[in-house]
Amino acid sequence: MRALRATGVTIILTTHYIEEAEEMADRVGVIHKGELILVEDKTELMRKLGKKRLTPQLQAPLAAVPDRLAAYRLELSPERNELVYTYDTQAGRSGIAALLADLAEAGIRVRDLHTDQSSLEDIFVGLVRERA
Repeated sequence: MRALRATGVTIILTTHYIEEAEEMADRVGVIHKGELILVEDKTELMRKLGKKRLTPQLQAPLAAVPDRLAAYRLELSPERNELVYTYDTQAGRSGIAALLADLAEAGIRVRDLHTDQSSLEDIFVGLVRERA
């Protein structure tokens, strides 16, 4: 299939394996309950609907997220040693610099940082949940 695709042949692939679609597709269509709810360029879809997450790993566990950090809508990991900050990739500013400064001001020391972003599966599940 890759060789055909490389020659410019259009391939329509139907799959339940989202990893396969994420690897091979240029455009993605989502069908829910027999209705085509979305057709979009994969890169554009990831840009529009994808979210990024910053996960500061903390020096010491927290009992709770301090009220002064409520505006960031942080999630505290079950182990209480990581915070998860989700931000919009389309926003002009991510808020990361301000968050890190506010963490320091609150006396919360960060050991390490990890970032990741939504997968095509995350986006698919979100779209289907919206329609449920």
